[in-house]
Amino acid sequence: MLLSSDLWVSALTRRVEQAGSFAFIARRGEKSFGAVLVKVLNLRTRDTYVLREAQKGEESVWMRPVETKDEADLDAWIARQARYDPDIWVVEIEDPEGRHFLTEKVEDMMNR
Repeated sequence: MLLSSDLWVSALTRRVEQAGSFAFIARRGEKSFGAVLVKVLNLRTRDTYVLREAQKGEESVWMRPVETKDEADLDAWIARQARYDPDIWVVEIEDPEGRHFLTEKVEDMMNR
């Protein structure tokens, strides 16, 4: 991520809201360099997933680090990540189609 975390999170939430969906910052991390988790709730199916940025060789890619779609399990996983990394940001998105609104490359690790 080339931008500071707070600016990047602000841009993502604005993009979500411009599309008519809802985004909020569930956890504020370190302003300049905190990692970001994106939690997405599909309002139709109630499925939930989390995306996290990771390095894959020279490039950065977003992936699903957890296989479950259960929101309680994902919230527990996020809480563990926050204890491990207190600088982490968490952005929650609620969208009828379950879209993440990321413009960066996203890889679904569950379908490998």
